[in-house]
Amino acid sequence: MARLTEAINEQIANEYAASQQYVAIAVHCDALTLPQLAGHFYRQAVEERNHAMMLVQYLLDADDDVVVPGVAAPQAGFADVVEPVRLALEQEKRVTAQISALVQLAREETELVAEQFLHWFLQEQREEIASMSALLAVCERSRDNVMLIEDYLAREAGGANALEAGAPPAAGGAL
Repeated sequence: MARLTEAINEQIANEYAASQQYVAIAVHCDALTLPQLAGHFYRQAVEERNHAMMLVQYLLDADDDVVVPGVAAPQAGFADVVEPVRLALEQEKRVTAQISALVQLAREETELVAEQFLHWFLQEQREEIASMSALLAVCERSRDNVMLIEDYLAREAGGANALEAGAPPAAGGAL
């Protein structure tokens, strides 16, 4: 298996792991009766899963091998409402570094189509880090009144993400 194909398969596992971590965070928030925060992380979980499926579709289109991975169990317990959001931001920063490494590898191997494909993910990660950083700031300021976090998310919920409109196709279509 070529280095880039292997690395993209590893990223598929990373995206599924991120999705599972977001499900665990969402369940934690749901158990605390924080429906806005839970909904935010359930949506994040679906988004990460879709990112994995975009990578799957890319490999299928390139007639490369796809390895469907198993993933380790996510962290499920958290001390307060800030800890899972901090973990989510750390995860987004880690995924950004992983995607950047993929772009660098594509560039080194002169896989220009792969590099172009991966640029969408870099833009997406910039948005994710900005969004999660803002949410963390709100959570840190509002840890003693979590309903302010719920209010913030209710106000911030809005229309479709313009970046998603230009997203690469995901295997299985829009599920």
